[in-house]
Amino acid sequence: MNTVRRRLAAVLPDRRTLATMGRSPRKDLLAGLTVAVVALPLALGFGISSGAGAEAGLATAVVAGALAAVFGGSNLQVSGPTGAMTVVLVPIVHRYGTDGVLTVGLLAGLVLVALALARAGRWMAYVPVPVVEGFTVGIAGVIALQQVPGALGVPKPGGDNPAAVAARAAGAFLDAPHWAAPGLALGTAAVMLVGARLRPAVPFSLLAVVAATLLARFADLPVATIGHLPAGLPAPSFGFFEAADVPALLPSALAVAALAALESLMSATAADAMSVSERHDSDRELFGQGLANLAAPLFGGVAATGAIARTAVNVRSGAASRLASLVHAVVLAVIVFAAAPLVSGIPLAALAGVLVATAVRMVQVGSLRALARSGRGEAAVLVLTAAATLAFDLVTAVVVGLLVSGALALAEVARAARVEQVPLHGELPPADHHDEEQALLAEHIVAYRMDGPLLFAAAHRFLLELTGAARVRVAILRMSRVSAIDASGAVVLGDAIAELERRGTLVLVSGLRAEHHRPLDALGVLDRLRAQGRVFDTTPEAIACARQHLDPDGTELAAGAAGPGAAR
Repeated sequence: MNTVRRRLAAVLPDRRTLATMGRSPRKDLLAGLTVAVVALPLALGFGISSGAGAEAGLATAVVAGALAAVFGGSNLQVSGPTGAMTVVLVPIVHRYGTDGVLTVGLLAGLVLVALALARAGRWMAYVPVPVVEGFTVGIAGVIALQQVPGALGVPKPGGDNPAAVAARAAGAFLDAPHWAAPGLALGTAAVMLVGARLRPAVPFSLLAVVAATLLARFADLPVATIGHLPAGLPAPSFGFFEAADVPALLPSALAVAALAALESLMSATAADAMSVSERHDSDRELFGQGLANLAAPLFGGVAATGAIARTAVNVRSGAASRLASLVHAVVLAVIVFAAAPLVSGIPLAALAGVLVATAVRMVQVGSLRALARSGRGEAAVLVLTAAATLAFDLVTAVVVGLLVSGALALAEVARAARVEQVPLHGELPPADHHDEEQALLAEHIVAYRMDGPLLFAAAHRFLLELTGAARVRVAILRMSRVSAIDASGAVVLGDAIAELERRGTLVLVSGLRAEHHRPLDALGVLDRLRAQGRVFDTTPEAIACARQHLDPDGTELAAGAAGPGAAR
């Protein structure tokens, strides 16, 4: 109980954190208002794109945005519905309906809170960059494909695969083409993309949506709009939750929680990089996102994460604390209560254009080029992850990317580990540096220095290199530079020792690190050598033992060291 209390105290905001909200209120108010203007069309679009509706997107932005701002681990992070989460939610809506999505969000919130209390935030840093870039590209492609029906002004066909749905929507449009919706979508996307290049600080997404709405209304264009929106958030309710559905929805909840954790921590890391002195707390960020996802479904919202694009706008607008993110949520709440009739007239095609432009801006061409130049392996991981995202789903894509990255990393590990024959004189005291003695020792003793990790990926090659040496009377295995040993490496080391001894070679081991004793002791690899006194802390001690083995009386080595003249 004390452990849980300590960990809970570690993830809750303290007085010092909350006190930062008052250091620059004017900057935070301006930044929060700017972010709200950018977030409004995105919240509407992602809500509709997920299948839960525009009101679900707004509820998520308000409730999750406020809670994550207060309880999250980043002072500059902005949270809400995102495109990546939409990709995961669409098949859940098709399979389980809106109630299923709300239940998944609630369960994902519980998982995130548990991850925070388990201090799992630090593990998210181990996802390789090519995997992150790959599924970002894949997500961008899926988001763009999901907007095809809305951009073309046709009803969304059934199906889970976004490419197939987009193809059927294009076929329906070609059967009876009407150009109002595509014109609004392309115009909105063009204004956003061109405007962002010319004036990055101007919220062109909102300006484009307002212009498209006015054009559709006054020109009486035949395009679908958002429709009726409730003026305000619904009262909190658990009416959607059915305990009997939990086992079936748990895999989806785990996928949503994993994505929320990964995307939120990526966004918080990006905020740190864009700021001067801010550093986020990973576990506190997971806790804040967990609370946000617990609360949002109670008000009809979907799963939320940290939003990289809105966070970037927040930082660039001069935000100084988490007050800016809180202001963003409050402004959106005011819009929900006061301007619902105006928002209801926004054309769906315009929101589709906003999301298409967002998908285009998600792809960082410079980062992709850099990864492609860094090596074929990184490029292959990126391409496979992106392709798996388009063909299957995000979870499968990440698993594929991690497996391929792991295989490539193991291959690098195997290449890094090596066995090298080294001269003896480097480990002998200066008084022992006699050329004749060294020559005589070299005829009978060989020292091998093992570098790098002795793991299963490199174990077989290690065995071949070590046992392929010439026959000698004594072999010294120097292990001070071995960085890691696993069970496979320990077994191979034992096999190599046995093979050398079968040839009549005395095997001595030196420089074994303390952390490597566990796998070796568990398998009994060095038990017999220890019992016979053949395991040493240093190589000079091993060489002294080898001398004693070669010439117990010391006469042969002494004569060799004296040279031919002395013998005479």
